[in-house]
Amino acid sequence: MAKIQITQVRSAINKPKRQKLTLQALGLGKLHRTVEVEASPQIEGMVRKVDHLVTVKKV
Repeated sequence: MAKIQITQVRSAINKPKRQKLTLQALGLGKLHRTVEVEASPQIEGMVRKVDHLVTVKKV
């Protein structure tokens, strides 16, 4: 499968707890932190839920 890089670019302050937990599950939590993960349907769904807080780049 393809890999994607996910970078947190906006803060999770004043966001619903569910979005905070999604960021944590993706391995994020601090601004400008980047993780590289496999692009599975589950990960893509998680990214869609917090797409206003992250940027995504295909690797």
